[in-house]
Amino acid sequence: MSGLSLKGALKDSELTIITKAGIWIEAGMVKEVGDFDALQQKLEGQVEVQLLEGDFVALPGYIDCHTHIAFGGNRANDFAMRNAGSSYLEIAEAGGGIWSTVKHTRACSQTELQALTEQRAEQLLQQGITTIEVKSGYGLQLDEELKTLRAIAAADQHCAADLISTCLAAHMLPKDYAGTAEAYLEEMANTLFPQLISENLSTRVDAFVERSAFSAEQAKPYFEKAKALGLDITVHADQFSTSGSKLAVELGAVSADHLEASTEEEILGLAQSDVVAVALPAASLGIGCAFTPARRLLDAGASLAIATDWNPGSAPMGQLINSASILASMEKLTNAELFAGITFRAAQALNLSDRGCLAPGMLADFVIYHTDNYQNITYLQGSLQPAAVWKNGKKVYHQK
Repeated sequence: MSGLSLKGALKDSELTIITKAGIWIEAGMVKEVGDFDALQQKLEGQVEVQLLEGDFVALPGYIDCHTHIAFGGNRANDFAMRNAGSSYLEIAEAGGGIWSTVKHTRACSQTELQALTEQRAEQLLQQGITTIEVKSGYGLQLDEELKTLRAIAAADQHCAADLISTCLAAHMLPKDYAGTAEAYLEEMANTLFPQLISENLSTRVDAFVERSAFSAEQAKPYFEKAKALGLDITVHADQFSTSGSKLAVELGAVSADHLEASTEEEILGLAQSDVVAVALPAASLGIGCAFTPARRLLDAGASLAIATDWNPGSAPMGQLINSASILASMEKLTNAELFAGITFRAAQALNLSDRGCLAPGMLADFVIYHTDNYQNITYLQGSLQPAAVWKNGKKVYHQK
């Protein structure tokens, strides 16, 4: 996956495929990738050799750049009600929606929330995902957001995968907050942002820019305060209505995520910027709405990443290859575009430059499948599971 463009459409013919390949690892990093026999001759007697007998395919470790796996509770009833025709408001009035998860998450101790996060991260690791973004956003109070972010940080110390935390205190205006949306965001910016920095809890700030959450006008000063402190910003944008992606472009966000409602105007704006467009196909499946216009974004010249959006409400699937393969079928994405979207382009969405491809100087993160054709990974839409996963040059999972 090295040497490919960060932006725009990709053809499968652009993929570099090495048969009988060798990966030279040193101190957890990729030293060289090339012909196995040539590497073995070059390094004879200098390194330990691990030989895989049979047909295998290796790819860079996947990067899930948008998840909400730090949560308590369950919203199976929301899904059933939605499928039966209930509206978002009706589900919320029946005790469901984001606020339901907020209540369940607040009821968890930090230790319990850490354990739940670790459990879900392990499930993602077994899919070949070696870097996982994890958002807060189900606390919606200073102490509760800090609890979630501390739980994510603690989970990161125990997980083989890297957990990259994002502060999503601006997920929605909490129902138990007496003031305005503007006052809530100002309070969070003034009290929570300094804590993020002093405790090294996160370098990223997100907000849900939507009619049901915060307007672009309300979110803008919140984001500007984050940027002034040196924090990266990312935006839940254009899920049901537009304005979020325009704000992302205006403020130079690292990514704009969702984009199901984006029109040609928003697509062009993203394509002309360095903002990574992140598609979340499992949310489209969970809600039953249109997919992110991935084909048009790529053809316009945008950078496209693909993530699970694993959350208890709209995207409970938590299956990256499955949902990405469905998106590829619906939006006519090449394998090169799909794999770019879950490797080096997803790394770009997290502002990470040390992973996402197997090349000298990159982390030795990779996933191995027992197959003779890389196309089978997407062809089988997730039913072909990794035989092994390596993180920082060490095997951290193998199929039993």
